[in-house]
Amino acid sequence: MWYEPPWPRSSPVSAFRDRRARLSRALAPLCALIAAGQRRSKNYPANTFPFRADSHFLYLVGRSIPGAALLLGGNEPELFVPPTSSDDVIWTGPTLDEDELGAKLELPVRPLPDLPDRLRDLRDMHTEVATVSPNEEATAEWLTRTLGRRIEARRGAALADGSADARLADALIDLRLPHDEAAVAQLSHAAIVTHGAHVAGMEATRPGIYEAEVSAAMVGAIMKAGLTVSYEPIVTVHGEVLHNETHHNQVAAGDLVLADVGAETPEGFAGDVTRVWPANGRFSATQRAIYDLVLDAQQHAISLVRPGMRYRSIHEGAARRMLAGLVDLGIFRGSVDGLAERGAHALFFPHGVGHLLGVDVHDMEDLGDRAGYAPGRARPVRFGDCYLRLDRDLKRGMAVTIEPGFYRIPALLEDQELTAPFEADLDRDTLARFSDVRGIRIEDDVLVTDDGAQVLTSHIPKEAAAVEQLVAGR
Repeated sequence: MWYEPPWPRSSPVSAFRDRRARLSRALAPLCALIAAGQRRSKNYPANTFPFRADSHFLYLVGRSIPGAALLLGGNEPELFVPPTSSDDVIWTGPTLDEDELGAKLELPVRPLPDLPDRLRDLRDMHTEVATVSPNEEATAEWLTRTLGRRIEARRGAALADGSADARLADALIDLRLPHDEAAVAQLSHAAIVTHGAHVAGMEATRPGIYEAEVSAAMVGAIMKAGLTVSYEPIVTVHGEVLHNETHHNQVAAGDLVLADVGAETPEGFAGDVTRVWPANGRFSATQRAIYDLVLDAQQHAISLVRPGMRYRSIHEGAARRMLAGLVDLGIFRGSVDGLAERGAHALFFPHGVGHLLGVDVHDMEDLGDRAGYAPGRARPVRFGDCYLRLDRDLKRGMAVTIEPGFYRIPALLEDQELTAPFEADLDRDTLARFSDVRGIRIEDDVLVTDDGAQVLTSHIPKEAAAVEQLVAGR
């Protein structure tokens, strides 16, 4: 069960040094400039969003330093940081100077104004400098000025194969797909704190409470442990809205609460877990039937995780298991094979079974399908399957989520174009009996091991009886 987590610990400096060295070797003779990014204002300039560095920068440096840039290649990596001013000391307190920061990171640190001269030296040596397109315009404009070529602020954009930027993207993917020992430790810590958040949410729930109060309990547990959220919390009685981020509804006695909440370490490594529980501490018979169906599909999918397994096959395995359960309940008629072949699962399970997990909660999706899909593979076009975020053969050290779900989405079930091929198979009268189920998703974080899988979030209760006991306080 839950216990008080240790305070977050930094990964050893050697881990970042090794990552930088491996990336430099993979890129040679290219160099790479990776920007941390800029602070962004909420409304007026001085009121900024909390700063989080670009994930590739975080992976290679381990610190969020606004305006900094890492130059890889050449003789040794160099970190360029903006100079501080007297105003900075007044408003944000003292900071490490370049020598002190360099000693902490075991990395040469130079003033950012020195970067243009360093890049000019590389151009004189006919060394090409690659970069990664950032999320926001300010960094894109800075990179454009600094590198002397247009850099678009559009993550996931297509890259010309063979270009310097494509080579950098592929090298980063190869480096980050299998997690090293330091990364696994960070993911494990995020999982521990995420555990505490979900326990806090279950214990806080009672009929009459608002979603915001449950969310506050969960986020508070994460903040108390010295971490932050890895994405905006989804805590809702409307589980049929997949990314519902509003928290204004009051929780009724017969409601199910769906909570998709994860913690993020200071180095950016994410937890990503979904649990569903009954507000009154007891699933109804119909809620329990669907809950057990989703849990069975999730456990079956996790059992398929091992090196060499194609992730798309895990998705298809979860979909077939869901269909088998729906046939058993009488919601669908016909053979599972025939239903699966036609994609009937997407009426109730319209998303992929999961995604990569790492420094990003959807790891490396800034690089688009180049990261999620192995060379030669493309996204399916069929509804539902087209949302699958990952189609690679699993390797030891990769981390993924496994998160099948069942959703009664009115817009889908009322869409005649989508439902027409399945009307003869769908028993709407039986489906109506499950009207107290809006949405159920069960998600865990899974590490691929030498011969199978380790569920990093296995301690978070998900068996129906254990969930009921925790919510009811018994």
